[in-house]
Amino acid sequence: MRQIILFFASGAGSGYIPFAPGTWGSAVGLLVYWLLLRLPQWPFAATVAAVVFLSCWIAGLAEGFLGQKDPQIIVIDEVAGMLVSLLFLPVNWKIAVAGFVLFRIFDIWKPFPARWAQDTLPGGWGVVGDDVVAGIYANLVLQILVRVWP
Repeated sequence: MRQIILFFASGAGSGYIPFAPGTWGSAVGLLVYWLLLRLPQWPFAATVAAVVFLSCWIAGLAEGFLGQKDPQIIVIDEVAGMLVSLLFLPVNWKIAVAGFVLFRIFDIWKPFPARWAQDTLPGGWGVVGDDVVAGIYANLVLQILVRVWP
């Protein structure tokens, strides 16, 4: 069970890449997005919600297995945040790439309440919470851009 949890927590092993594991985890999130994009809008949104909740659970278990708070190899939070950043948006590669870039910016910057979520929420909720906030910020920027700049 430990190996399965760590496999998913590490974004299929991408969290073990020694440089920029969060970026690699976000790339896995982009790959998952492309695998799910044929779903209609609301089933896609329900799937993203399920991924977020499962990510919290898995990240919390992985923290326990590894004996650390939010170790770098846990990147399932980036997968979840990346999916949030692309919710309810038109499907095309330009938006996906923009979502990736914006998500990484907000995930690194951690504007309020992202850092608060990371530092305050317990276990997997704190691990994933800041990435969900970063995904929401990226999504809001993209929602504005697709309406202003067709």
